[in-house]
Amino acid sequence: MTATDVLFQPFASPNLVLPNRIVMAPMTRNMAPDGVPGPKNAEYYRRRAAGGVGLILSEGTVVRRPASRNMPHIPLFHSEEPLGGWRGVIEAVHQAGGKMGPQIWHTGGVASHEPEFQPGPLDTPSGLNAPDQPAGEPMSEEAIADTVAAFARAAADAKALGFDTLEIHGAHGYLIDQFFWSGTNRRTDRFGGATIAERARFAAEVIAAMRAAVGPGYPILLRVSQWKQQDYTARLASTPQEMEQWLQPLVDAGVDILHCSQRRFWEPEFPEIDGEEGLNFAGWAKKVTGVPTISVGSVGLSGEFGGAFRGESSRPASLDGLVARMERGEFDLIAVGRALLSDPDWVEKVRHARTDELRDFDPASLRELA
Repeated sequence: MTATDVLFQPFASPNLVLPNRIVMAPMTRNMAPDGVPGPKNAEYYRRRAAGGVGLILSEGTVVRRPASRNMPHIPLFHSEEPLGGWRGVIEAVHQAGGKMGPQIWHTGGVASHEPEFQPGPLDTPSGLNAPDQPAGEPMSEEAIADTVAAFARAAADAKALGFDTLEIHGAHGYLIDQFFWSGTNRRTDRFGGATIAERARFAAEVIAAMRAAVGPGYPILLRVSQWKQQDYTARLASTPQEMEQWLQPLVDAGVDILHCSQRRFWEPEFPEIDGEEGLNFAGWAKKVTGVPTISVGSVGLSGEFGGAFRGESSRPASLDGLVARMERGEFDLIAVGRALLSDPDWVEKVRHARTDELRDFDPASLRELA
């Protein structure tokens, strides 16, 4: 049986203190009617807080832009009624002894698959959702400025509502990531360019505006990924040097912690440098920037997340590899997704070595708010 003590050591950075190293990963639920979180949403998060999660990151919740979401029941993070709903969520989490941050999001050029929900012209860097896949129109300077301001307003609202932190969604082929990606950012102005450092300018301006809105002492997380939902093999940084050119300006702009998304957390990022047992994405991000990192990707389950959307279940898996990586300080926190959907008490079961009680992941939980 694996000793999991390292997962339950307190975490402390200059702006964020947590009771343990386990984070609830953001997972889109599309279950906030008309974009307003209600008592069911609050209870869903409260249960995970009561179950011992160190930090809860909400499902993606969107800024005030005409087409910032691509499904009708993704929650809004603006306007009086949705923000009132989020106040109920954070109060419930705090009452259960938990800590939480909203994941602030804009879906960019990823269009709606629901014919009855078409929110309007899509925001994209260059009118593309993927290479050679037209979507929306290239954003004007005015649209970019309005989007940056919308992210800043969301940051101020997160702090005012009492959230303990916030996370910016800069991954998985959505708007901010589309600016990073050369396949979707063909701009010739200051928000484009041949290098990842140049294409990171939009994200850096978003981060700087959010940092200005919350002040120096409030923790800001940023989720990033190499892979895109449009292309699982896409890579923004092919070398550690490129990764530093990508991520360091974002840290300099105000990010405290990088949340590094992989499909499988145990896979090495640059095996040609340090071998098949080498550092993963979060490990390299920590090495090149020096800031704490969160790793994520198929934690605690036998099957990777893509299978869930094909209706595949997964069994609990060994935590040996995770514990070994954390014991050597490769990354600082670990985000758990699907395992916490099917089992709100996953953390406490792991803490007390009740592994025989861990539940299988049931893909039906993707359709439930329990």
